[in-house]
Order: sequence, then structure tokens, then C-alpha cells
Amino acid sequence: MSAILKTAAPWVVRAVLFDLDGTLADTAPDLAGAVNCMRLRRGLPVLPVEQLRPVASAGARGMLAVGLGVSAADPQYERLREEFLSEYEAALDAESRLFDGAPELLDALAAAGVPWGVVTNKAMRFTRPVLDALGVASRAAVVIAGDTTPHAKPHPEPLFEACRQLNLEPQQAVYVGDDLRDVQAARAAGMPVVAAAYGYLGETPDLASWGADAVIDTLPQLLDLLRLDPGAANPS
Repeated sequence: MSAILKTAAPWVVRAVLFDLDGTLADTAPDLAGAVNCMRLRRGLPVLPVEQLRPVASAGARGMLAVGLGVSAADPQYERLREEFLSEYEAALDAESRLFDGAPELLDALAAAGVPWGVVTNKAMRFTRPVLDALGVASRAAVVIAGDTTPHAKPHPEPLFEACRQLNLEPQQAVYVGDDLRDVQAARAAGMPVVAAAYGYLGETPDLASWGADAVIDTLPQLLDLLRLDPGAANPS
């Protein structure tokens, strides 16, 4: 059952926005695959996906930190980051998949006439191909990537931009994410926010300290928190 932290009655929402990595889709295997290719090239053994999964939401920064022990302050970081991104782009759809329950949830939103979208820090050059490979790109009413606006999460601007494209106020949508910065971005935007306990959780896995309105253990539990509004606005 869902572990509601401090939401009152279920929300009436007119759109649902999802983080991508670790929230809507399990992309960790392909992110891990990219850094493991780099390790093999250097004569290092492959690391198990489960060791890399917790930092998958941090993308190149997280993968290089755990996979190669390189921080963003390292003089070689930018060169290694480009190598990682090249490896990832070459095989970003090998093993990534929607989380269990995602297709049914998206079907329920569609049946209720509630648009949904993705707000991620992943660059658009990777975001669109991943969504295409997952078979949901054409169903998303809005897709905001890490390079869509001048700021990435935890700045609220990506969520504001999503709402502008949907012709909604932030309080009319709900954001679902698996990282502390997702909650911080939603809070700064004045948007209800749900933490995904099944996700990667990043460097601060104590969800109770994040300040989300609710925590879900599976994607279908989101429906328990929503009063779906069949009069939801159509995106323009």
C-alpha cells in the first residue's frame, strides 16, 4: 500500500508529470552498460548493475563517480563524460524498460483525459530516443529535457515550462520523481509532488526527509492519490 506522508484528501489534477530515469523507466541497465564498456576498455572488471543503480538518476556524473572513481572536479572529467555519453547514445535502448504498472497507469490517464509528460535532467538527444524506444513518445503531451530551459532540476524552471506548454498552473499538476532534487524542484514550483520509493533514490535515500506529499511503492499506487479530472486541459 502507498505510504502517504502528509497529503490530505486526494488531489484533483489536470496533468501528471514524471521524471524519466528511475521513475517512469528503468534505464539503469543501459547507463551501467555504458560505464562498463569504459571499464572493460581499461582492463577493469564489469560492475553489477545493482551497484550502479542507486546513482543512475545522476547520469554521467553518478556513473563515472562509482564506475571509475572520477568526480566532476577531476581534470579528465569532461573527456570521460563525453566518452560515457558516446557509449550510452550507441546503446541507450538495449535493456531500458518501463517500470511495472506504467502502461496501465498511462492508459488510465488517457481514459480520464488527463495529459501526462516527462520532465527530466537527461539531455533531449537521449530523452527522445529513449521515449521512442519505450513506445510512449507520441503519447506524452510534453517533454522537457535537461537542456530545454537554461536551468535543470532542482531549479523549478523545467516544471514551469511544462506547465506553460500545457496551459496549466503548477498547482494543477503533480510531479512524480525518485530523487531529492525532484521534490525540491516541485516544492519551488508550488506543485504537489510524489516520491517514487521503487526508484534509484540517489545520494539521499531517506525519503521521509525529502518533504514529498506522498510516497508510492509502485506506479499504480499513484491512482490512489489522484481524483482524475476528465475535463483536463488539452495541451496546445
